[in-house]
Amino acid sequence: MNRGFIIASALIAAGAAAAFSMRACAGAKEAPARVAAAPAAAATVSQWQPGLNYDVLGYPQPTNVTKGKVEVNEVFWYGCSHCYALDPVLEEWKKKKPDFIEFVRIPVIWGENQLQHARLFYTLQKLGRLEDLHTKVFDAIHQGGKPLAGSSEAEARAMQLAFLKENGVSEKDFNAAYDSPEVLANVEAAYKATSRYEVASVPTMIVAGQYSTSASQAGGNAQLLALITDLAAREQHR
Repeated sequence: MNRGFIIASALIAAGAAAAFSMRACAGAKEAPARVAAAPAAAATVSQWQPGLNYDVLGYPQPTNVTKGKVEVNEVFWYGCSHCYALDPVLEEWKKKKPDFIEFVRIPVIWGENQLQHARLFYTLQKLGRLEDLHTKVFDAIHQGGKPLAGSSEAEARAMQLAFLKENGVSEKDFNAAYDSPEVLANVEAAYKATSRYEVASVPTMIVAGQYSTSASQAGGNAQLLALITDLAAREQHR
């Protein structure tokens, strides 16, 4: 395990877990029902109010997209019921979003359980199974009674291995991905993003590394999709 990851883990266990772990789904006003959002009325950026519908980040962060593209992030946690409710809405939006938007999920890391789920997320990505197993992870946790996280890294690893074996991944392939430098580096990057974006609740949407918002700020799921699309369009033309 690399030194940076060990340092990040120690910082999480020592401070961030106590401060944030109980706020995982704070600030979301909508009931966590997995239903599709109704279409929102057409809107423009001028109709959205900074400080009310979205926040301008005090410390904008660079993004990894080519010219003409805009990165939109969802900061989420597999254990969050509101993230679970929003997930199918975002999956539908992904199919229809403008081509200039690059959508990237970032697993939040406040404490040990979030760290364990973040490692699972990036393990799925390394295995090339994120597209078909991402929703199944949510279902396993919220419908199947499988937390896929535990009181120790070893316990969480065993649960995640069992889940992936049920879905056709061999133990050898799981171990290779789970312990890979790429997964550990991605987890550390997610921890740093949680801090840099000052994420206090999930799900939180980040646009172009400059703006943050949520369904409760936007006024609902449909409004959220319209808002992030409008903000991204504005940034594309800058």
